[in-house]
Amino acid sequence: MNTSKPAPGLPSGLPVFVGVLGGGRMGAGIAHAFLVKGADVLVVERDDQSAEAARERVESAAAKSIERGMTDANLDEMASRLTVGVDYDAFADRQLVVEAVPEDWDLKVTSLRGIEERLADDAYLASNTSSLSVNGLAGELKRPGNFLGLHFFNPVPASTLIEVVLGERTSPELAAAAKRWVEALGKTAVVVNDAPGFASSRLGVAIALEAMRMVEEGVASAEDIDNAMVLGYKHPTGPLRTTDIVGLDVRLGIAEYLHSTLGERFAPPRILKEKVARGELGRKSGKGFFDWPSQGTAG
Repeated sequence: MNTSKPAPGLPSGLPVFVGVLGGGRMGAGIAHAFLVKGADVLVVERDDQSAEAARERVESAAAKSIERGMTDANLDEMASRLTVGVDYDAFADRQLVVEAVPEDWDLKVTSLRGIEERLADDAYLASNTSSLSVNGLAGELKRPGNFLGLHFFNPVPASTLIEVVLGERTSPELAAAAKRWVEALGKTAVVVNDAPGFASSRLGVAIALEAMRMVEEGVASAEDIDNAMVLGYKHPTGPLRTTDIVGLDVRLGIAEYLHSTLGERFAPPRILKEKVARGELGRKSGKGFFDWPSQGTAG
């Protein structure tokens, strides 16, 4: 039984007890988003070393949120509402669990099933998938009405968008609750019905793949292509720098899935496949379409 308490002033509609599976960059960001608003947050990782790294990511983000005046809580108070571990059984008291493991179908299915069998019948389960079929994932679960997609964006603390992806069997109650959660987190919900790539990934990847083809064809440099979109279309970040931030391997995986479902317009360019094969994965590896020397191999 969890004896910790949420922070005073928890926004109306926000779950008190929230779980996150996966404490990498995205999972830690999701955990931080709920923690800073007063929820009791549990992060589960695959081993002790990964769990400790996840704790450091979340607490570092919490410290920055205090510095920026995003919360009145102190670090010790927020840390008291954060639990990090390796045991799926700890999800048993969670009202909502968000799965945030890598974009691999088999891994997602195994992870979601493992969470669901520990949850109460009235608890909700969400996937942070950026492209995989929510209907397909729901079909692997016993309670598909309690499942949907919650697609957070990187970096989570700075992003104001969450894509709420409804499956065919997502209950109306959950659909309404998800919009309240997003509002309580201080973000804006874009609600879409399940389709390959949803709205954001489908459009974002289409632009990014064309930008890669332009580099490949020698039309312009990566920097100039990005500047055209930033200065000409007011994108906050160009498509190639965004690809570096997301990860070239992640973008390749999404492109391959969209290629298989939507056709040749999403075929991954040669330059993307070659960069991934060389280990040029973007910011997390130190090199992608741009150099990221200060990032090293962290991430």
